[in-house]
Amino acid sequence: MFNQDTICALATAQGIGAIGVIRVSGPETFPIVNRIFKGKNLEKQLSHTIHFGTIRDNQTIIDEVLVSLFKAPSSYTREDTIEISCHGSDFIIQKILKLILREGARLANPGEFTQRAFLNGQLDLAQAEAVADLIASDSEASHQTAINQIRGGFSKQIAQLREALIHFASLIELELDFGEEEVEFADRDDLRQLIFKIQQVLIPLIDSFEMGNVIKNGVPTVIAGKPNAGKSTLLNRLLNEEKAIVSDIAGTTRDVIEDELFIEGIRFRLIDTAGLRKTTDTIEAIGVERTLQQMDKASLIVYLFDASEIQLTEIAQQITEFNAPYILVGNKVDKLSATQKAEFEATYPDILWISASENKNIDTLKDTLVRKVKTREIKSGDTVVTNLRHYQHLLQTNGALENVLEGLAQSVTGDFLAQDIRFALHHLGEITGQITTDDLLANIFSKFCIGK
Repeated sequence: MFNQDTICALATAQGIGAIGVIRVSGPETFPIVNRIFKGKNLEKQLSHTIHFGTIRDNQTIIDEVLVSLFKAPSSYTREDTIEISCHGSDFIIQKILKLILREGARLANPGEFTQRAFLNGQLDLAQAEAVADLIASDSEASHQTAINQIRGGFSKQIAQLREALIHFASLIELELDFGEEEVEFADRDDLRQLIFKIQQVLIPLIDSFEMGNVIKNGVPTVIAGKPNAGKSTLLNRLLNEEKAIVSDIAGTTRDVIEDELFIEGIRFRLIDTAGLRKTTDTIEAIGVERTLQQMDKASLIVYLFDASEIQLTEIAQQITEFNAPYILVGNKVDKLSATQKAEFEATYPDILWISASENKNIDTLKDTLVRKVKTREIKSGDTVVTNLRHYQHLLQTNGALENVLEGLAQSVTGDFLAQDIRFALHHLGEITGQITTDDLLANIFSKFCIGK
């Protein structure tokens, strides 16, 4: 164990509720809680049992509670752990915490329970980070991705890659010990084939980050178009609330309006923007500039146009400037004849026709949004990289392996190959925590909530 302190914290959310759970972990957990608990002698009870009793300050009853016992190493932290389930009054919770502190514990730092789980070998670093992702998950996709990582899917793949490299690294290091004798223990062709095999796993992981980022942070979806195309009305229809001001006056929306929409477990970050046009109005011009900035960052663009007022050439000119996948949406379809619709569809067969004011085909647009995202979707069970830190280390690993391949092509000596392989091993080790620094751990776990 890395720390002999016994720590405590509220593990449930702050605020009044039916129940609050206080977590205590460390070597003195059982003696400390036993001194304030009236019921069975907790130190004599079996692990993974629950006991009813009262928490008392001397003879004063503070609350009736249930205490759950987890003896080391069979606990989340691999230390002796007790969870006290009390009533959710803030007064009661604070009173119990003060009693625990008085008996010798200290308040836990943010993420300290999970940090202890990592340092005591219960989780590797990638799994520990996934705990925070699971807590923050707000969609089916983000939840499933975090669960997969906590269960070790990603860590297992990284460990296998690292183990394969370690074998060759040891052979090359052995060569260096016999440098004067020019012996070769590591077959260069086998090493080259191994790197190709590793990259077959590594590169899909790197490529999955784009989708992983969408799963974790949502799909930035910009609703763009000329003034008075109906963008604010469409936003309100998608959200089913009056989020944006709607007016017949062109240029009403002058700033970015953003909200979230969940469709089939996918989070879309909908962004309503100022209309795209040249303007001499200073404020509106700033809004147009912000629209262009949002479009550059978007993962998906809904280009909305008033079908009764726009020309085909204007659409063509606009969509050539898009850097993201887009959906062409023709609004105010009720104003078009069948002949006019056919003219548009002859050039753009994928146009989706809606009437935002009449709430027509809005559900079809939602289905299209989901379909656009799911064309890039990772198959169920595949490992998805959602963590920027992991992504950076995977890129650096691949860069080191490319250097090894280049060195093999140029027949460089074993010491140069060994150096690049060490770099690759280092970056893989940084992902799962075989290689860590105190600053890295402090940065990761400081982002956790106190009780986790």
